[in-house]
Amino acid sequence: MTVFKRLLIANRGEIALRVARTCRELGIEVVAVHSSADADSPVVRLADDAVRIGPPAAADSYLNIPAVIEAARITGADAVHPGYGFLSEDADFAEICALEGLTFVGPRPPVMKRLGNKAVARALMTEAGLPLLPGTLEPVSDVLEAARVAERIGYPVIIKAAAGGGGRGMTVVHDPADLPEAFRSTVAVAHAVFRDPTVYVERYLSGARHIEVQILCGGEGTGVHLGERDCSIQRRHQKLIEEAPSTRLDRNLREEIGAAALRGALSVGYTGAGTVEFLLDDAGNFYFMEVNARIQVEHPVTEMVTGIDLVREQILIAAGVPFELDQGDVSIGGAAVECRINAEDPARDFAPSPGMLEIFEPPSGPGVRVDSGYRSGMRVSPYYDSLVAKLIAWAPDRDTALARMDRALEEFRIEGVATTVGLHRAIVNDPVFRAGDHDLNFIRQFTSPHDGALVS
Repeated sequence: MTVFKRLLIANRGEIALRVARTCRELGIEVVAVHSSADADSPVVRLADDAVRIGPPAAADSYLNIPAVIEAARITGADAVHPGYGFLSEDADFAEICALEGLTFVGPRPPVMKRLGNKAVARALMTEAGLPLLPGTLEPVSDVLEAARVAERIGYPVIIKAAAGGGGRGMTVVHDPADLPEAFRSTVAVAHAVFRDPTVYVERYLSGARHIEVQILCGGEGTGVHLGERDCSIQRRHQKLIEEAPSTRLDRNLREEIGAAALRGALSVGYTGAGTVEFLLDDAGNFYFMEVNARIQVEHPVTEMVTGIDLVREQILIAAGVPFELDQGDVSIGGAAVECRINAEDPARDFAPSPGMLEIFEPPSGPGVRVDSGYRSGMRVSPYYDSLVAKLIAWAPDRDTALARMDRALEEFRIEGVATTVGLHRAIVNDPVFRAGDHDLNFIRQFTSPHDGALVS
C-alpha cells in the first residue's frame, strides 16, 4: 500500500527509526533530517535520502523550521511526520507544512493550537462533560489572583504552565507562604521554555495514579480508544515506567474512562493518534489533565497489548484512507511494561550522563522489544534528551511480564555512560510495585536497594 511517495521524518533517535520502519512496510520512501551530531545515526543509514539541517543544538537543527521545510522541498517529500517532542505539537509548523503543500501527520493546526494551551483544553473538556479537578478555566493573571484561587479550592495546589509539556512548568504548593515564589518561578519557566508566560492553578491530588488513554480518530466523528496506560512511576513529573493495563482499573472503569477520552477528543474534531491524560484517585474517580496531540514515547505498550501499529494508523489517517477500525475491533491481550532506559545517574539525582557507548548490547527473547536509535560506538549527546532505549516486555499476565522485564534488564549491557537500568531492576522487584499498589509518590519515597541511596 502506497499512501505517500516520500515522507520526511522531522525528528531523531528511536522515534525517527520507528517511523521509518513503518514507512518501509507501507512502501513509502523515507527522508531523514539530521544535525551534524547525528550524521551516522541508524535512521540516516536506513533512509532513502538524508539532509543535514544544522549543527548539534536543537534550536539550530531539529527546531529550525525553515531548514526542515527546505529539506522537504529539495528531496521531493509530500508528507512530514514530526514524531514526539521538537515540532510535534507546534501548530505554526503544521500550518507552514500545509502552505508548502506538505501533509502533516497529526491533527489539524486549529485543533492542535486549542489543545496545546492546557487552560483552553480544560475549558473544552469540561464542555464535553469530562470531570476536572477544582481550579481555573482561564489563566491567572498575577500572584494575588493565584492566592485567591488557592484559598478557594484549598491547598495543596499545583501551578501549571498553560503551554507546558514534558514534565516542565509545574510547581506544587503546600503552604500559602510559598505561593508567591512558586508563581513567579513557574511563570519564568513558562516564558523561557514555552515562550508563553500564562499559567493556571488547580487542586493538587496527592497519592493519585497517572492514567492515559490512547485514542485514534479518523475524522467525521469516527474513532476508537485503545485502553489505558498507567504512567505513575515518575520522577520530577517525567515518566520512567509505563504499563498496560493498569492494576487500578476494572472492566467498567476502563470502559468509562476510555469512552470519556474518546468523547472529549471527538468533541474538538480531533484526527490522528493522541493521548488523553487523567489523574485517578483511590476512590476510582478520574479527572482530566491534558491532551497530547501526537504519538507518545510509550506508544509501544499499547501496540503490544492491542497488536495495532499506531504509527501506521497515523499515516493512513493523514493520507485520507477511510478509517475502518471500530471499537469492537479493539481487544486488550496480556500485559506490557516499558522501561525508559536513560543515560542518567539515579544516585546523583538523575544527572545526565552523556558520553561514548562503549558497549550497547540490548536484550532479546520471547516477548521482548527494544526501540533505540543507538548502537555500540555511538555517542550520547548532551544536546538532546537522555533516552537511549525503550525496553518493552509483554506476557499473557502482569507477573510474567514483570519477570520477563527483570530478565531483560539483567541481560541489557550498556557501558560507557551511567544508566537507569539498575534503578529499573530495583523498581520492578519492589514489593509495592509488584503488588500494583504504587502511585505518583512512589519514586519520592523509594530507596533504591541497588545502591542504598534515595533516588529523588
